[in-house]
Formats: sequence, structure tokens, C-alpha cells
Amino acid sequence: MKKHLSFSKIKFDELNQVVKLIGIPDIYDTKFQEWFSYPYTLTKTELLLLERLLNQHKLYVSTYSEEELKAKLIIPILNSVEFMCGEIKDWYERPLKAIINGVEISGYVDFMVAKGIKEPQRPYFFIQEFKKSKAKVDPEDQLLAELLVAIELTQTTIMRGAYIMGKAWNFVILEKQKNGQYEYYVSKIFDNTWLEDLKQIYINLQAIKYLYCK
Repeated sequence: MKKHLSFSKIKFDELNQVVKLIGIPDIYDTKFQEWFSYPYTLTKTELLLLERLLNQHKLYVSTYSEEELKAKLIIPILNSVEFMCGEIKDWYERPLKAIINGVEISGYVDFMVAKGIKEPQRPYFFIQEFKKSKAKVDPEDQLLAELLVAIELTQTTIMRGAYIMGKAWNFVILEKQKNGQYEYYVSKIFDNTWLEDLKQIYINLQAIKYLYCK
């Protein structure tokens, strides 16, 4: 019987038994330089949106449930970024699975940007989870599992994503090495209750669309 791991329950040690995962302490975010330095200028409309969201939600983010956080703050930002372009669009709660070294890893992803018309086919970017704080299952572990599956499905060597815990965003890069091991990098924390950080989150999301959805 084939072993199965689910995104919703997976833990790092389980994933590390399927493939070798090595975290790299990129303390200066050098791995993210191209991504985070993308020269995007916010329009007046975009800036007003971010300011309005902060005025409405800054004081209450820590009290929101997962669905409230998602509906009130995260989705308006993602809709404004507007990932829908031709056959590339954003998808919510879609299934994803792959068999890696004899182990099936699968589940539903909170959010991904992928090529596809009626069903996602080629993923480019993931966001996991809309959580208030760390739960029994770490959203970083869930995101790594999703990125690993996406690399396997697309037969590429790099995948990007982010995970959200309340007001905190971390961006992540997972890379497959020639020896079959995987290295991952986690960015500094961006606080979505501060305008400068929220602007950079927005720019980072726009950069995904223009730099990596190809």
C-alpha cells in the first residue's frame, strides 16, 4: 500500500523522510534580491486601496478568524494584483498531488497562481495559510510540501510561495539541487499592519506575475 501524506497534516520531519530538505539561513535576503527589488510603482488607486485596508483593519487583524482575515484583508489585495492574464489565473482551494520517491503527497491548496483554463495545470506560486498564528501544523511545512509537489509536476527546479500568520508574511523559495536534495530559503517577516511593509508585499506579488509566470 502506497504511503500518503496530506498537506493539511504534514510535518517537516515526515517531508524530510521523503526528500532531503536543507534550510539556508539567508540573513540578508540575497536569494530574494531579484524578486524583492522588482521596479514596480504603485498607482494612486493601489496606494489608496492599501491605505484604506490598513485604516479599516490594522487594529483588528489579530482578532480575526482565518476566514475573516482572508475575506477582509488578503483577498482584496490579491484581487488588486490581478493575476488573471490569458491562461494564467489565481485559484483557491484546488487539489494538487504528486508521487515523490514512492510517497503520494496531496491535498487542497489555499491559493495558487497557475496556468489553466478550467483547471489549474502548471503552478507558479502558492500562498499558504490564512492563519492567525501557528497551529499544530506549521504553515511553512505545508507550503514546502506544496512547492515540492509543484516542482515534481512541472519538472522544474525552483518554485516560490508565501505563508501568512495573522499580520506576518514570509516569502519562500524552494530549489531542487543536482544531487536530488532541496534547499529552501525563508525571507524576513513583512508586517501587513505597517504601510511600508504592506506596499512591499504588494510589489512582491506583482513581481511574481511579471517575472516568474512564464
